[in-house]
Amino acid sequence: MALAVCLLFDAPSAARVRRLWAHLERQGVATLASHTHGQHLPHLSYAVLRSWDLAEVREVLEPLDGGGQVSLSCQGAVVFPRGRVALAPALSSQVRARQEQVVEALAGTGADLHHNYVRGRWLPHVSVATRARAEQLAVLARTVADVVPLVLQADRAALVDSGTGEQWPLPQVP
Repeated sequence: MALAVCLLFDAPSAARVRRLWAHLERQGVATLASHTHGQHLPHLSYAVLRSWDLAEVREVLEPLDGGGQVSLSCQGAVVFPRGRVALAPALSSQVRARQEQVVEALAGTGADLHHNYVRGRWLPHVSVATRARAEQLAVLARTVADVVPLVLQADRAALVDSGTGEQWPLPQVP
């Protein structure tokens, strides 16, 4: 699977995203709530690694301090290939710089960074649907439109193994 460097949301923000997931699941749309191991957390990924040495990754990321809590204002949705749909947050230049700092730190570890997370290619998103069919896109668009704008607060960060749900908290919020 993959290892992601994730910004994780405070309890009220995570609950808002989980309510969105639950509403979509009731309408027959698969979300992260039911994807793979079912332990996914609402998050924004700074980086996704396809191969890695966990000790090296932790060593370079744990000292990073981007300045603490992050506010994300989600204004709509974005549709990716293979039925992936996500909330599209507006970001400050500081948050973009934080993501680039994370990617720069990871470069020296020999980890295989997914090409969508390299400098200049990152499209920030908060995952919602994982395998939406074309006929479900109208439901997704209507449901997301009913909840945006949605302001989310990320107050912590962790490394998350997408295959198992295992987490390694990062002491700072990069």
